[in-house]
Amino acid sequence: MRALGIDPGTATIGYGFVDELADGSLQAVAYGVITTPSSSPMVERLMMIHEQLTELVLRYEPDRAAVEELFFARNVTTAITVAQGRGVILLALAQAGLPVYEYKPNAIKQAISGYGGAKKPQMQEMTRILLGLEKRPRPDDAADALAVAITDLHSMRYSGGIDLI
Repeated sequence: MRALGIDPGTATIGYGFVDELADGSLQAVAYGVITTPSSSPMVERLMMIHEQLTELVLRYEPDRAAVEELFFARNVTTAITVAQGRGVILLALAQAGLPVYEYKPNAIKQAISGYGGAKKPQMQEMTRILLGLEKRPRPDDAADALAVAITDLHSMRYSGGIDLI
């Protein structure tokens, strides 16, 4: 089973493909970021996100996808911008015919570290351990996306094959 995890945004979008192997272990297949130039108009940036994500899905052929839910911060403008990027991400995944699941940030932290208030370094280290990587995944957005994919695979596995949302 291959899961695609997405850490949404508009300037930087993290992605991570994780395989669950026959023995139940997890393996990172690919991870990184999609970036868009802040100097470009928003319409062009959203189109770049859609095109690049579609290319990644075609290349790595995930069975399912998971996206981190939007965390509302004090900056409304940032939240709206991230929501626009998230909408394009959800559209690209739906067009690819993938089942898409969404997870709250604290649920991801709980699934990875056992603590819903875990800090970024702890999350990155646990992601590294769970995937058997030599170094913590970088950049942060890619590490976050891997954590989303792991959360999705754990959710599927521990629910007896029933997807938990």
